[in-house]
Amino acid sequence: MALSFFSGVEIMDLQEEHGPIVLKALHRDHRANRLLAALEPADFAVLEPHLEIVDLRKRTVLYEAGESIRHTYFPHDAIVSLVEDMEDGRVAEVALFGREGVFGLLSTFISGEALGRYVVLVPGAASRIPVEQMRRVLVLRSRLRRFVAAFNEALLAQVFQAVACNALHPVEARCCRWLLNTHDRMDQDILPLTHETLAEMLGVQRSTVSTVLRALQTAGLIEQRRGGIVVTNQSGLEQATCECYRKVRLRVEKVLPGTYARSDRNKPCQSATPVRLP
Repeated sequence: MALSFFSGVEIMDLQEEHGPIVLKALHRDHRANRLLAALEPADFAVLEPHLEIVDLRKRTVLYEAGESIRHTYFPHDAIVSLVEDMEDGRVAEVALFGREGVFGLLSTFISGEALGRYVVLVPGAASRIPVEQMRRVLVLRSRLRRFVAAFNEALLAQVFQAVACNALHPVEARCCRWLLNTHDRMDQDILPLTHETLAEMLGVQRSTVSTVLRALQTAGLIEQRRGGIVVTNQSGLEQATCECYRKVRLRVEKVLPGTYARSDRNKPCQSATPVRLP
């Protein structure tokens, strides 16, 4: 039996299949994903036997547009972007998924095909479950169905706001929003991102991103290092970004209280009274 280590935890039998590496962990917890952590114990108990933990490596493409979806993923510390590839080679980000959510589920109810390309931006772990098994569990658990519907509403809010933001707001504000969205999904201030990746996600030239990041560094909001971008002033970034960041956060906190909460080092956005699911 081969032994290795992953995030300081002993791991057994690493099996690679089509990109993700299946990790049969001794001590890892599926509830590192905040959506799974927020489930009622009875609902989680039905899902847990069918979940497995995988290692998602940076730049791994989990699905291309039109491919059949085989698994539903619940990220832990990995961050995955859903992007649309245009015929001229340009790329536009549609949605971002981290420990607050789930992907590989929405389109499985009808076509069973990926809506776009799912690519790993920040490497890390995720729990996953075969799509057919996820469907069977949803049939059995009405509260879980409502929970998934609430997440789908939050996801649509993210997509709708991104459409408006990309059309109306300057690249400086959009860059701040993207950095904040990524920072919220991590337990560290260093974002392992390159100028090239950020340019792709924002749909602009790399030189434009370089200019924006220099300005943010001069303002004392970030630091650029060899390993990525360091967020040094979270509140300053929130002041520099557009209204879209706050609107999406408030929507998520309203329909799924607690799943998007940041760590204690950050002050939470001011929000309305959370609404509990029935």
